[in-house]
Amino acid sequence: KVAIKGIERELICPACKELFTHPLILPCQHNICHKCVKEILFAFEDSFADGGSESSNQSSPRIRISASSMDRIDRINRSGRKRNSLTPRSTLFPCPSCQRDIDLGERGINGLFRNFTLETIVERYRQAARAAVAIMCDFCKPPPQESTKSCMDCSANYCNECFKIHHPWGSVKAQHEYVGPTTNFRPKVLMCPEHEMERVNMYCEICRRPVCHLCKLGGGHANHRVTTMSTAYKTLKEKLSKDIEYLISKESQVKAHITQLGLLLKETECNSEIAKQEASHSFEKLYHVLEEKKSAALRAIEMSKNIRLEKLQTQVEEYQGLLENNGLVGYAQEVLKETDPSCFVQTAKQLHVRIQKATESLKSFRPAAETTFEDFMVDTAKQEGVLGDLSFHSSGLEIPEINEEQSRMYNKALISWECPGKTDSADIYVLEYHKLNKEEESVTWQKTEVCGKSKVLSDLDDDSSYAFRVRGYKGSICSPWSREVIMRTPPAPVFSFLFDDKCGYNTEHLLLNPRRTSVESRAGFPLLLGSERLQVGCYTTLDYIVGDTGIAKGKHFWAFSVEAYSYLVKVGVVPGNKIQKLFHNTHDMTSPRYEQDSGHDSGSEDACFDSSQPCTLVTLGMKKFFIPATPAAPKDPASRILPLPLCLGICLDCDRGRVGFYDAGCMKCLYECEVDCSGLMYPVFALMGGAAVHLEEAVTAKYREYHDDI
Repeated sequence: KVAIKGIERELICPACKELFTHPLILPCQHNICHKCVKEILFAFEDSFADGGSESSNQSSPRIRISASSMDRIDRINRSGRKRNSLTPRSTLFPCPSCQRDIDLGERGINGLFRNFTLETIVERYRQAARAAVAIMCDFCKPPPQESTKSCMDCSANYCNECFKIHHPWGSVKAQHEYVGPTTNFRPKVLMCPEHEMERVNMYCEICRRPVCHLCKLGGGHANHRVTTMSTAYKTLKEKLSKDIEYLISKESQVKAHITQLGLLLKETECNSEIAKQEASHSFEKLYHVLEEKKSAALRAIEMSKNIRLEKLQTQVEEYQGLLENNGLVGYAQEVLKETDPSCFVQTAKQLHVRIQKATESLKSFRPAAETTFEDFMVDTAKQEGVLGDLSFHSSGLEIPEINEEQSRMYNKALISWECPGKTDSADIYVLEYHKLNKEEESVTWQKTEVCGKSKVLSDLDDDSSYAFRVRGYKGSICSPWSREVIMRTPPAPVFSFLFDDKCGYNTEHLLLNPRRTSVESRAGFPLLLGSERLQVGCYTTLDYIVGDTGIAKGKHFWAFSVEAYSYLVKVGVVPGNKIQKLFHNTHDMTSPRYEQDSGHDSGSEDACFDSSQPCTLVTLGMKKFFIPATPAAPKDPASRILPLPLCLGICLDCDRGRVGFYDAGCMKCLYECEVDCSGLMYPVFALMGGAAVHLEEAVTAKYREYHDDI
């Protein structure tokens, strides 16, 4: 038996931070209280209605929507996105555990399973925690008696007398199942939330949830791999039992690790205090040196000041003597009063020399001392640089390198780095970045500390280039800065959508993954049957699929990748009022030479520019990107064929009526054209033959953690 008191952390709801109450299982396999799901969804809907106002986020005192989810709500409100009117509305739920937006489907909360196993464990924990608190009978007249039994069929608690009255011997109720007093009542049979009259008897291995036979026959699990419930029960129980037995068998090893970790905790505390003392002593020595230098500089400045003041004061007194009836001039005036020639000449000769010197100094005035103290200004730039790179030990750290392949610029920036030696020798990393702006003379780096080897940044401007660099720290040791890497943000806010599996979706030719983020065209037997009816020089129809969300205004960007083996893929945008025409368009069954943007011909399509197409598309395939043959395009067909980027992006500007196609790796525009944005605009994709398209996944705070787990 497992001690109930040791598992509290597993029984806490991630939203309300309290014990689970009627927990539900989300599609991401995390659990959350039923009440918390409703409160979060109500806050989510209120935020849509109120434009993501600050007050709407405070609708519930028990839960808080994450900042990333609120940012997404604000972006959706500003963008004017609307759900496809041809698609049943699906519910997005921001999971508080994995920080991802989970699609709950058309049924929303009603499509979620209640986790009765977790609910039972929580109830056992509650009973262990409140063993002294009795469960009272539900049917006694006041005052109620303490219950002795709980009927699982009636979902009620009874004392002995009330149980006999409500379950008389020989009646149907006498056959009810009863247990000890409890407040946790669970149904005997688990029913399907989508088909409420059907019990679940199978397990979907793709979605990892129980399903009924109707789900498998014609529901959302028709093409999924399923197994019987008994087989799934046996397999999962064997795996879980085996893993638990292994962990229990290693109990002594786990205890040894716990003991070792306890010693390491104490050792870390002790060593940190020693390191603090040594660091304080080192800095005190630096303070002493700086104080001595400071005192010497102040003394030198004071001495120079006194000498200069003395010289200037003497000069002031000399010039005051040149004033009338004062000093030298006054004395000369008195000498002029002498009438005896011999006495006058005797005195005036020396006086005349002094008067001449005073006259010359007056003509060429120059202060006796400088007033500035520039010679005493201390240039500490070099010393500041040395202090900035201060290290108390000679051994250095490896210089980290930013991994440009793993780093991404999308709705947020994901910057990843690694050390050449593949060792995590640094305790912490400092990532710095700044926006490249030719108008700014000085560069101001923004700094953030990171414990791991990746960081998600969300405060970057659209359509801007940024420089990034990183360095490692281990105690007071720091590595040199890494090589600066320049990356560019998308030209507009990122637009999030999924592939629409309802509007015109061809289940025979196309295959969607469960998350509706990837679509694949299967060139199989149905394609051969379709091509049997066609004449020479024609190809089969393109299989179209659209996004489930439309754009009404603003400027938006989305990205995707096309598998290298893909034969023919078309991507672009389509007005909402032309979607039906798209799926019934007869122009698709034509010769490639007459299609305006095929790219799979010798160039004769230049003579025919078909403007009747319901959507704006470019052609991809065979690892190439084909610029459409428009009047403004180059005449040489070879110059219109570009290598296919690893990741492509589309930027739709509804206000300007322009759509651009980008290399999403470097955010370089490959082709741009005009488009009519008078109505709702939807992303559209068309595939033929063997081809696959994957939507770019949004960068979240736990993006790397999620992909490492996969």
